[in-house]
Amino acid sequence: MKNVFVINGFLEAGKTEFIKFTISQDYFQSNKTTLLILCEEGEVEIEKELLDRTHTVIEVIDDKDMMTSSNLLELEKKHKPERILIEYNGMWPMSDLKMPWHWKLAQQITCINASTFNMYFANMRSLVSDMVKKSELIIFNRCDGLNAELPTYKRNMMALNRNAEIVFEDANGEVSTILDEELPFDVNAPVIELIDENYGIWFFDALDTPDRYDGKTVKFLACVVKPDGFKKGYLVPGRSAMTCCADDIAFLGFVCRTDDADKYKKGDWITVTAEIKIEYWEDYNGEGPVLYAKEITPAKAPKEEIINLV
Repeated sequence: MKNVFVINGFLEAGKTEFIKFTISQDYFQSNKTTLLILCEEGEVEIEKELLDRTHTVIEVIDDKDMMTSSNLLELEKKHKPERILIEYNGMWPMSDLKMPWHWKLAQQITCINASTFNMYFANMRSLVSDMVKKSELIIFNRCDGLNAELPTYKRNMMALNRNAEIVFEDANGEVSTILDEELPFDVNAPVIELIDENYGIWFFDALDTPDRYDGKTVKFLACVVKPDGFKKGYLVPGRSAMTCCADDIAFLGFVCRTDDADKYKKGDWITVTAEIKIEYWEDYNGEGPVLYAKEITPAKAPKEEIINLV
């Protein structure tokens, strides 16, 4: 098996800078060849001295039709690399990347230029979604002066990929503290009442900063989901949300403990008032928000059953 590392992102997203930094690190050094495949040539070049020192060879494939398994296999035969890096063209759908059967995707990383993110997200949301949905690491660079926008950017990414690590960097390095945005509801109210427009904001904020909601009470309109084999006395109230387009809809909900679970079936609409506790739950693969129902009442389906996250 050949380990493959894919670094994707739009032009001028900082992909080449990230690759230069990575291959120069001590942990990445090897006496064997690293094959770097460039699918577009940006303004930043990799110095010959760095390539020689890190035993890295470059091949350019800037025509999507040439990015085939057979051509990639020929490059492997030519260079006999120990590992392969692919700087992927951001305008090419990730789903179009076809690799030889024995090439194993070890890690996918997305680089995003924070200063142009709004433009791409507004006009090419499906491409952004395709780019990040399987990434393990998402790096926003050039975040200088954008502190107020970063919480929204993080929520946008969490909507597309809840498992990725999301990092923000400015000219001085990693931004370790992201300023809290002004939430459209009062987290200190006796009951946090959510309207449709605020549900997604609350869900991802609770996912990202669960301690903020530990012991708080929340009330919202929800659709019932009951996964097969779910524990007795539990259901999942939540909302379906459009993450990028009509074909990409996700259900956003936290598990809820209630003695009335058997009264409701999948697809029922309810109004839930529940206390939030941060506890271990197997399906979360760790700790997360668990709702303990104080009151559940039947409700009518809203006019718009699917909420929009942005």
